[in-house]
Amino acid sequence: MELKKPFFIVAIALIALAVLVECGSLALSRDFPGNAPTPGYWIPHLALLDGLALFTMAIMGFALIIPERIHGRLQGVMTLVVSFLALFMAILLVVATITALFVMISLLCAPIFGTAAYFGIYSNFDRLGAAVILGLLMILKVGFAVCLFIAHPRFLQNKGLVLLVLTSFLAQILVSFLQGLPPTFLVSITDAIAGIVTAVLAAVWALVFLVGSLISIVRSLRVDRALA
Repeated sequence: MELKKPFFIVAIALIALAVLVECGSLALSRDFPGNAPTPGYWIPHLALLDGLALFTMAIMGFALIIPERIHGRLQGVMTLVVSFLALFMAILLVVATITALFVMISLLCAPIFGTAAYFGIYSNFDRLGAAVILGLLMILKVGFAVCLFIAHPRFLQNKGLVLLVLTSFLAQILVSFLQGLPPTFLVSITDAIAGIVTAVLAAVWALVFLVGSLISIVRSLRVDRALA
């Protein structure tokens, strides 16, 4: 069975659009007083996870237009660079979000003025805006998965890609609960927790990519030496 390139291209376009929505979610929404982000920390953090999925799809796409020997060498180097940057960014996001979480909890637990400041800055979380973006992302990623399967069912045998996409879906389900269940004034805190979890998951996947790239580069060097 041959690859259905139109569906493959559409799949890449859908996951790329999802990443763009995640990266631009803060710009598409207003800011709370004090520059507290809305609709939350989690959605931009998810761009790291889905960005790795987009990178994987791009590598597969390059294989269609680049000779196999060149592609094999480029894949290891490109994965090394991208995974290192993603890991570095994920660590920064974890630190920044933990700091913001401690600030929110400290304000909430410091009556009278601290609690008043918390309610003035963080209590009116934009649940509707977050829900709209979450729904759009779910549609895009379901469409991505369907188009990828139609393009070639053998993509399901790529366990790494399948697990990465499932991780993204599970993170989205988690944030839906953390944003939907608590009282509105606590959602900023639970959203920050979801952001931390998402960034940690992205860091784990970036580390997996990093280790895989190093193994690929070592193998490539061994093959080059053998041919020499």
